[in-house]
Amino acid sequence: MFDKFAAFFGLLVLLPFLLVIALLIFVKMSGGSIFFIQKRVGKNGKLFKMYKFRTMVISHGGCSISVQGEERITPLGAILRKYKIDELPELWNVLIGDMSLVGPRPDVPGYADLLEGENRKILELKPGITGPASLKYKNEEEILAQQLDPIRYNDEVIFPDKVKINLQYYYHHNFFVDLAIIAKTIIG
Repeated sequence: MFDKFAAFFGLLVLLPFLLVIALLIFVKMSGGSIFFIQKRVGKNGKLFKMYKFRTMVISHGGCSISVQGEERITPLGAILRKYKIDELPELWNVLIGDMSLVGPRPDVPGYADLLEGENRKILELKPGITGPASLKYKNEEEILAQQLDPIRYNDEVIFPDKVKINLQYYYHHNFFVDLAIIAKTIIG
């Protein structure tokens, strides 16, 4: 109930700001879709459409791993990503029940398929806009930009660490832990 109320209130309060961002995306990115819509893996492995503001050129053909400074990320998109503004449309996903404010970030099907054994417990949780792994890797794109092989580093270091963090969250989450994570996310 808290999630739905907070998402509704957030969307209502942020509506003027969201409209300005949508207009900027439309104008600065030469039209096209304002939103980036992608299938992600939700609770119990169910696929859902996640909404974000578009930050990349249309038809970039890139992979699901983003690295800071990539040519496919537009200048406006870089700003939106830096301040996590591109994530705000996910409040809609929370409102309609696909996501929670706090939880493991929803993976694309290929990565969620790698979860085995006890690690699959993570899929019993609703994915979140923020979570403990999101806080630890809030500058993930910068970390990946410093690697010789960003995809390999993500697959061998970041992804397994996020799984470990999310499994700890699975066993220890509660309302007060979630409030603390929300506060840390807002404070930065």
